[in-house]
Amino acid sequence: MRDFAHVTLGQRLLFGTGSASIHLAAEVERLGAQRVMLLASEAALPSAQQVCQGIDVALVHTNVVQHVPIEVAEIARSLAREHHIDLLVTVGGGSAIGLAKAIALTERITIVTVPTTYAGSEATNVWGLTENARKTTGVDDAVLPASVIYDAELTLTLPVELSVSSGLNAMAHCVDALWAPRADPLNAALAEEGIRALAAGLRLVHSDPHDLHGRELTLYGAYPAAVSFASAGSGIHHKICHVLGGTYALPHAQTHAVVLPHVLAFNAPAAPAAAARVARALDGRDPVTALGELYRDLNAPRSLADLGFSESSISEAADIILPAIPASNPREVSPRLLAGLLHDAWAGAAPGTSTSPLAQAVR
Repeated sequence: MRDFAHVTLGQRLLFGTGSASIHLAAEVERLGAQRVMLLASEAALPSAQQVCQGIDVALVHTNVVQHVPIEVAEIARSLAREHHIDLLVTVGGGSAIGLAKAIALTERITIVTVPTTYAGSEATNVWGLTENARKTTGVDDAVLPASVIYDAELTLTLPVELSVSSGLNAMAHCVDALWAPRADPLNAALAEEGIRALAAGLRLVHSDPHDLHGRELTLYGAYPAAVSFASAGSGIHHKICHVLGGTYALPHAQTHAVVLPHVLAFNAPAAPAAAARVARALDGRDPVTALGELYRDLNAPRSLADLGFSESSISEAADIILPAIPASNPREVSPRLLAGLLHDAWAGAAPGTSTSPLAQAVR
């Protein structure tokens, strides 16, 4: 325990299986919205239309792209202005939410979001845009959704593999919140609860994708994960993944899932209190081992190479990432150490066990 300043973001959360349509209609009425713009990918559109059956939608927009390219954001902003939109509704994953945030950033339009993955962007005031193969992120309270509507039924169609990756992405929010620049005891408590719920829920989802309790538990765990991350800020894990996603167009959730064990193995020895929380939440004595057991149980993604990342890009990526890593990181990060971590993640090696020259420097 030490002196700290904590900010809790103001947001309304409605949680109810099978209740998304009812909750959304109530929120639109509560907010007094007259011109609603629905943001959903083509794949999510059928579910989105069901969720929106109780409201009038002025504009449906399906041009949703991962990592929010600036040109995609500009088109959506222009449409929002043209149609005099006063409420943005998203149904889908982090890409739809990210696009809504890009619109809200410049147009100052309220967002209500109905997430169908465990990405967590719904609970943060963080925005991200990609331009010229570089992803830029920032913080602005205008992009924080006013309301979040969770309905586990909407996640039943999310394939197991993507459910696992998305849930581990949420878990990465928790782990990073333990040593991010604004880490504090409240963030840590939320992060530990998020890890516990996500691990239990993902195991249930993996064993039975139609288990609503598992889906509810995972969706519940995604919220404290995102809230802790929003308060603590971006740590080393997110700085790495933002570059890998924005510069090399790697899939968002899978990239976070692959990188997480390597960041934990890197920082845990220098952050014993954080490591103890992770171990306790995963019901293990050693956090790296416990996380490895979870990954084996879930058949989680392990290799950046499998996602399309090239070994030849490791040095370039390390050079881009290094200046963004917070000075508060519990362990000093050098170019060689960072390259070693990336090499292990590229190869899919067990964290800290690779025999490559670069990875040897990490240990």
